[in-house]
Amino acid sequence: MKKNIMILAAMACIATFAFYSCSKDKNEQNTTLHVRLTDAPTAFDEVNVDIREVKVKFSDDTTNAGWVTLTTFPGVYNLLDYQNGVDTLLATGAFPTETIKEIRFVLGPNNTIKDAGIVYPLTIPSGSESGLKIKISRTLQATLETIIIDFDAALSVKKEGTGDYKLRPVLKIR
Repeated sequence: MKKNIMILAAMACIATFAFYSCSKDKNEQNTTLHVRLTDAPTAFDEVNVDIREVKVKFSDDTTNAGWVTLTTFPGVYNLLDYQNGVDTLLATGAFPTETIKEIRFVLGPNNTIKDAGIVYPLTIPSGSESGLKIKISRTLQATLETIIIDFDAALSVKKEGTGDYKLRPVLKIR
């Protein structure tokens, strides 16, 4: 009888150990995140945005702390090259399975628009200081997660009365 109790106790210990070991492994699972860019059609010839960095934030705090920089493929992207189901990989990184709260694009100074064959500077109000921030609440669950940012150039570019072009980004998560 004592032998059966000891065997049951040993089996209970092994089961408990296995349960906690599996739970621990599940919590430490990593996800590879890809951030991709696409665009809706517009009448402009080109809409060029200088993307230097892509960052993600996993917390809700309002400070500038907590941003993690992804491996970014910096460059000037003509948004119109990524229409009708075409997209491009902007950045990638590996993270524990957590919830992303925000994505930020850090922009450079080489933003232009080509309208009726003429190239104009494209001003992004406060974009060069804080970048373009997108609120998101997506939990990374799979081993590969892709977030597609639809940068709607048609709704984002405004021609001012002065003839200047301003970019007030309209971004959607797909």
